[in-house]
Amino acid sequence: MTSTATTRTAGAIRIQPRAWLNLGLGVGAQAAGTVFINTPAFLILLLHTQRGLTLAEAGLLAATPTVGMVLTLFAWGALVDRIGERWVITVGLTVTAMAAFAAMTVDGYVAIGAFLLVGGMASASTNSASGSLVVRWFPSSRRGLAMGIRQMAVPLGVTVAAVSVPVAAESGGVPLALLVPGLIAAVFAVACGLGIRTAPRGASDARAASALPAAAAGIPGTGTGGGVAAPVTRAANPYRGSTFLWRIHAVSVLLVVPQFTVSTFGLVWLVTELGWMPLAAGVLVGAAQFVGAIGRILVGVWSDRLGSRVRPLRWVAMSAGVVMLLLALSDAASWGAAAVIFVIATVVVVADNGLAFTSVAETAGPAWSGRALGVQNTGQYVAASIVGPAVGALIGLVGYPLAFVAVAAFPAAAIALVPRISEERDHL
Repeated sequence: MTSTATTRTAGAIRIQPRAWLNLGLGVGAQAAGTVFINTPAFLILLLHTQRGLTLAEAGLLAATPTVGMVLTLFAWGALVDRIGERWVITVGLTVTAMAAFAAMTVDGYVAIGAFLLVGGMASASTNSASGSLVVRWFPSSRRGLAMGIRQMAVPLGVTVAAVSVPVAAESGGVPLALLVPGLIAAVFAVACGLGIRTAPRGASDARAASALPAAAAGIPGTGTGGGVAAPVTRAANPYRGSTFLWRIHAVSVLLVVPQFTVSTFGLVWLVTELGWMPLAAGVLVGAAQFVGAIGRILVGVWSDRLGSRVRPLRWVAMSAGVVMLLLALSDAASWGAAAVIFVIATVVVVADNGLAFTSVAETAGPAWSGRALGVQNTGQYVAASIVGPAVGALIGLVGYPLAFVAVAAFPAAAIALVPRISEERDHL
């Protein structure tokens, strides 16, 4: 017995090419959105050192697209549940590209910020939709790997922005820098509109590939060994009767603080504190983000083998606190290995996203995954929108070392909130 997503051969599940194609397009879509969201962060150096903006002011402008995402993430997630991923991503990236091109034509930071806000609202479409592609097309035994690959999109998008935006800004100012995310979003809007397909019902689970007793487990809409469909029942609200999802959301919000601190101010820190040239610093940031992308895959595979998302999530939270303290020490003590520690920190602070995202989708189930992932992303980006101006102001007051120490408190607080392994449930 087969589905278009999975096939069971000699007891092993083989993922069909269509699932991998959808995953690839989902990665590209979110990477395109990430480039747009992070473009202003890599303009901070220009705005701060040449245009006279304070770190808090530049950080506020950099946070504008993230604020836009916060306003629409849940709505996009609900729309994914209703109409599927294809049109959500296509329309969202089209509007993102239009916003980037429009921002190139205006003067003044308020006008630029307004178009960045609109673009952020549109690019939020890729977050819930690309994650939904993974959980709908891949079985649980491969979902950690697939989500790890999907989560590569964020560091890959940051890598592209880190390498291209500072160079473009130095050559042609803000307008040329904004051309980069506009073109990328336009390309992937077309590609996703043509290539993405909605997963068949039940394709995400191995039960769609073999005569497993799914119906006996109470999974609605799946087949039994005799080929008789189980009765479809209305899915229960996964937020009722359990704090699991809320705790995962809270952990993710806390872990966003070190992640966005490093990605937003890492380039400026390398240039102003360590004396790196902007191009070299951009290359290092890009390389660190690429290594972080590989790290997300490895953490996803690790979670598949452990059969748990929350166990490695707890270790990542602990590690994030440690690396932020090491960053503070490396700056205060002027360690020669500060750049190496920065790379390690970049890898660690992005490692949690795929774990939490997968856990939320599995716990919520197919009927609620879009909305739950919308809540997940909204919480994260609310925190992220605060990080830019708040941490920028903190750095201005106390300097980088003490600011990094303060940031380390957030992953430390997250450790106690990570749910126990016994509380995990997979409803996909």
